[in-house]
Amino acid sequence: MADLTDWMDENSGPHIVWYVKRLAANDTLANESHQAGPYIPKEFFLGVFPSLNRPRDKNPDKKVELTIDSHCDARPVRAVWYNNKTSEPDAPGAKKKSKRDECRLTRFGGARSALLDPESTGSLAVFAFYRGETGESEVCHVWVCDTEVEADLVEDRVGPVEPGKLTVWTVDENDPLLPKRSRPQNSCWLEPEEFPSGWLSVFPTGAEIIRKTVELRSGHGLPVDSRLLKRRRCEYELFQSLEEATELPIIRNGFDNIEDFLARAQHILQRRKSRAGLSLELQTREIFLEENLLQGTDFDHQPESEPGKHPDFLFPSKSHYSDPAFPASRLRMLAAKTTCKDRWSQVLTEAQRIPEKHLLTLQEGMSVRQFTNMTEAGIRLVVPTPIIGKFPSQVRPHLQSLESFIADVRLLRVN
Repeated sequence: MADLTDWMDENSGPHIVWYVKRLAANDTLANESHQAGPYIPKEFFLGVFPSLNRPRDKNPDKKVELTIDSHCDARPVRAVWYNNKTSEPDAPGAKKKSKRDECRLTRFGGARSALLDPESTGSLAVFAFYRGETGESEVCHVWVCDTEVEADLVEDRVGPVEPGKLTVWTVDENDPLLPKRSRPQNSCWLEPEEFPSGWLSVFPTGAEIIRKTVELRSGHGLPVDSRLLKRRRCEYELFQSLEEATELPIIRNGFDNIEDFLARAQHILQRRKSRAGLSLELQTREIFLEENLLQGTDFDHQPESEPGKHPDFLFPSKSHYSDPAFPASRLRMLAAKTTCKDRWSQVLTEAQRIPEKHLLTLQEGMSVRQFTNMTEAGIRLVVPTPIIGKFPSQVRPHLQSLESFIADVRLLRVN
């Protein structure tokens, strides 16, 4: 991994800003999009390309010299703001046309580019934009992570990168492009005086944060899948506000030496990764309980299926799984992984009595080939309903929602 480590060092500096994302099917050619190319949030896009902030001009664009260093690919690409939503007012009485207001990088030459290759869907990509004195970027260097080992190296520097989340990083903490963390309206962001007693002195466990999330966003009456995603957003905001309340005073007090500073930074990053790794699993467990599934009767959380193997969830219970007389056809297992591009194979060694493994993921799409490989290996994907539309049309009919999965496991109660 020396190449990636060197690349991150070489492409860091006060005049360089990173945009880091997990490539969705709408970024690559996995969904056969007519406007294929990585989506970039407009606020960030116009920050690195201020010359394109011309809302009255139709689809303002410019050429950018872009190099995908991970795959030895260099070419001029098009940075474009598709803005007919703002540049083309509807004529009185005219039929309303489809309106767009989004920013993308395009003209990568098709699936030969690592950024458009359907097999890159779900991969972590780092865009390092070089900016001049005016803030305008003319050059961009990119690294597309081929493995989760590479992705882990990036996340060690910038923190966890979840599907659909904007991550901006630069060595200059005063860079105006860094997202400003403040309390959004109707959010789960709490002020210091609003946290439960003791949270500011001893950082709470993941389970405690989940319980507070449920209190803030009960979601009763919402469909299961929407409830899960709404709470995930709430939990993220809650965690960010708590992190700021506990860590910002320490940072402002300064450090006696560089080693103390680096140790604190590493502590913060590790805590972020720990939260990201457990969040989906703990949120799903809470949903099961709310849907009247009894732990120990209808499901077990983190049981040992075989020596050293602990699937996230077994249904109806470990005792049923351990009973050779209980039919394997009435056993289920569920793994919870926020992203699954390279991690799905880990599930195959768990719960050997169960040939079809269910895997809950929040990954925003995958290639047909990736899906076929998983299916042939015995993986059945469980995807929250609002995300299913991000998968290729050929794949969608074979995905199961979390609500549907819960309905299936309820039937396991029948004697």
